[in-house]
Amino acid sequence: MKTPPVLSAAELAGDATAPSAAAEVDTGFLESLMGYNTRRASLAILERFMQEMAVYDLRPVSFSVMSVVVHNPGITSRQLCASLGLLPPNLVGMISTLQKRELIERRPHPSDRRAVSLYASEKGQNLINRAEQTAAQLEADATAKLTPGEYKTLLRLLRKIYL
Repeated sequence: MKTPPVLSAAELAGDATAPSAAAEVDTGFLESLMGYNTRRASLAILERFMQEMAVYDLRPVSFSVMSVVVHNPGITSRQLCASLGLLPPNLVGMISTLQKRELIERRPHPSDRRAVSLYASEKGQNLINRAEQTAAQLEADATAKLTPGEYKTLLRLLRKIYL
């Protein structure tokens, strides 16, 4: 059974001057904003990313942390925070969780007794290798409408904003 539309009091009274729903929604101003467009594009990719990374039990930040650790064996937490724009208190719990999952190992830093070096375990390396292949494929699918030149230009321009 189809639910009837909800009508305002003016519409029920037959008031012809009552506001009606626009045939088209004007989002022109929003579409002129960089933040709006980057957020919409990000959401389109992020939704699929979350679905695809669920099999690896990785969220965007944990994926990023694992990727950086795998590609930078021996990195310190300080370096990791600086490279990803993370706050140290937020990283501590994540590193502990990844260590409990046996994806990351903490080892003494070779030259700084106060620091700890982070390494991906073999299990962590295998996991992130598969996850990175998945991420690369979903990004290729999400950006399929772009030419290779447009893709490179878009990446370069976006990096100019945050670097």
